Amino acid sequence: MTLTLAIVGRPNVGKSTLFNRLVGKRLALVDDQPGVTRDLREGEARLGDLRFTVIDTAGLEEATDESLEGRMRKLTERAVDMADVCLFVVDARTGLAPADRVFADILRKRADHVILAANKAEGAAADAGVIEAWELGLGEPLRISAEHGEGMTDLYAALMPHADAAEEKAAETAPVTDVEVDEDGAAVLPGMDKPLQVAVVGRPNAGKSTLINKILGEDRLLTGPEAGITRDAISLQIDWQGTPMRIFDTAGMRKKAKVQEKLEKLSVSDGLRAVKFAEVVVVLLDAAIPFEQQDLRIADLAAREGRAVVVAINKWDLEDDKNAKLKALREAFEHLLPQLRGAPLVTLSAKTGRGLDRLNAAILKAYDVWNRRVTTAQLNRWLTGMVEAHPPPAPQGKRIKLRYMTQAKTRPPGFVVMCSHPDKMPESYNRYLINGLRDDFDMPGTPIRLTLRSQSDKNPYKGRKKAGPSKLRKHLK
Repeated sequence: MTLTLAIVGRPNVGKSTLFNRLVGKRLALVDDQPGVTRDLREGEARLGDLRFTVIDTAGLEEATDESLEGRMRKLTERAVDMADVCLFVVDARTGLAPADRVFADILRKRADHVILAANKAEGAAADAGVIEAWELGLGEPLRISAEHGEGMTDLYAALMPHADAAEEKAAETAPVTDVEVDEDGAAVLPGMDKPLQVAVVGRPNAGKSTLINKILGEDRLLTGPEAGITRDAISLQIDWQGTPMRIFDTAGMRKKAKVQEKLEKLSVSDGLRAVKFAEVVVVLLDAAIPFEQQDLRIADLAAREGRAVVVAINKWDLEDDKNAKLKALREAFEHLLPQLRGAPLVTLSAKTGRGLDRLNAAILKAYDVWNRRVTTAQLNRWLTGMVEAHPPPAPQGKRIKLRYMTQAKTRPPGFVVMCSHPDKMPESYNRYLINGLRDDFDMPGTPIRLTLRSQSDKNPYKGRKKAGPSKLRKHLK
């Protein structure tokens, strides 16, 4: 157990910028527009020799109802309750706002330890705001600049006593166990090198955050009827039915032509980054409007990135004729996404939790296929049979000879075929080989990479002059 620090404050005071500064990466979206952050984002922070968990929160709003702002405030209050220390950030350049005084009273009653920080305090223009921060009654404000890294030494000194207390408490209460962690600080269970990386993607309002909340068993992510609530790609560590996973919740991806605002572009870019780093991508569709053009683009993107793909149909509890609907979905899937033929198609309800066991099994199966390796001997016996059943064409009278085949990589499976005239091989024959690999070696749904390389028929020694006795004697000397 390490120190947990929650960064709180009203919108646009620089909380996400400070979060990025502490974790050393640009994980949280940052923009001049207030209210960018909505969900809680956790990261492993480093400040000198101090290691601790930092939580980026949404800007504190005065709303207390069930509106979007009210739900954001509840998540922030939850972060305050779970943190060891709250870092209350105010804007030193604009001075105190009425909301700052309201939230200072809330933190004084609710949080165990509060550190006050006056951000954007570089230069003489912030002097008045720093002095005004004393009025909050939370002690001496730390003068910091999250953007320029000023004041981090003072923050380190303020956190050290709390870090020592957290370590002592952990040593007294924690059982003696050896738990391995990966480079991001996530726990790694025995038998796995690191947690399985899973990204949940789809169009806005498909139910991605609701699904992850149901898997976690708690309302960890912000949800609601509004489309496009999620902005950041939030990663969460979980042990799901004995398998350690890191699940990424991503922003809904609309058609590129409709994405005009800078903030939405940043959100979509963050989601695409999560897809690139994932191992399994769950493409979540709405049962009422499945396989729209954007759904197909998202699934094709995951396949082109070489990720293992699972297609999940959400809101299945609202369907009346489930058998007919499922049959139609399978036919549409095979027709519209032939590059993912055989990929798992799972029906579920994120609201009720039905179908989550099937989703877990489909993710593990897709991951296993994604890592599958075939021996060279098996591949060459298989290649001989495929060529005998359907020989490659002879464009311009030049016969293409397939000599041998080997698997060059996994994740996804990649194969190399040595042949003559690879540039003249038609794409249809490549698909014939890929579909054969998928069927005969039980690799449904996973992207398969097939590379043709040239192997010349020419004798490499042809045309070379034989060395005479005098040249041989000279060479031996």
